[in-house]
Amino acid sequence: MEFRKAEKRKAKLRLGITGAAGSGKTYGALLIAKGLGGKTVLLDTENGSGDLYAALFDYDVGTIGAPYTIDKYIEGIKQAESLGYEIIIIDSLSHAWAGEGGLLEQVDNIAAGSRSGNSYIAWRQVTPQHNKLIETMLNSPCHIIATMRSKTEYVIVENDKGRKEPRKVGLAPVQREGMDYEFGVVFDLGQNHMAAVSKDRTSLFDGKTFQLSEQIGETLKQWLESGVDLRQRKELLAKIFARYLAVCNGDRQQAWDIIVSITHGKKQVMDFSEDEMQALTAEIERRENEAQSRN
Repeated sequence: MEFRKAEKRKAKLRLGITGAAGSGKTYGALLIAKGLGGKTVLLDTENGSGDLYAALFDYDVGTIGAPYTIDKYIEGIKQAESLGYEIIIIDSLSHAWAGEGGLLEQVDNIAAGSRSGNSYIAWRQVTPQHNKLIETMLNSPCHIIATMRSKTEYVIVENDKGRKEPRKVGLAPVQREGMDYEFGVVFDLGQNHMAAVSKDRTSLFDGKTFQLSEQIGETLKQWLESGVDLRQRKELLAKIFARYLAVCNGDRQQAWDIIVSITHGKKQVMDFSEDEMQALTAEIERRENEAQSRN
């Protein structure tokens, strides 16, 4: 195991938006995408509802129809990545779990077709699909915004006139338990379209209640783009390595050995600290100056 100094790095958004029907999940996702800025596609499982906001936002739509298999979701994400989309809205992720052909139905079908009827064996077959979808979302080079329906129930509350009335409230999201842990931020929408935060690795929204807006997307973008850009660091290291290779007369092993000695044995770019990158640059400049003085 190699250790390095902790540092804030640039990242892509992994946002979950949960809420009961009518809470404003799709509209809120599009507002945040607009604030993030970039080419956006909405993967629509909601029977064409993805087109309802075409007059308000600039985005494309891809349709995922029944059966709502994991492979269809993954295919949609991969295709969006290959076409250069920067933001992918999955609307909704709940169908992959509880929709026709989703994971719950697959488990029931597998259990019904087995001799024992044991769902435990069925889950052993289905869980890898679920994990593959999570891996695809987490490793995507795009911002990912996923909406999830909430289980709902009605509670009796007192209105502003002092009268009792039923009100629909959202409970846990319709997805496999723990799915919300896979996102960096999770907004829970109420029927009044106000968002509360059930998870926030950014610490930007702790304890706040607010409406989803373009400004929320802009705030998230600013946080995501602060810190070290790992891609730029990789590009810089490639240039530095080429310079070491030149002073080592093309001996790749010698050049790499020098780099590893300066980074205290670290061999992965993601493990290099900013100080170590600066040390690599300073050392190659010293060696290049020595080589020039000899000539």
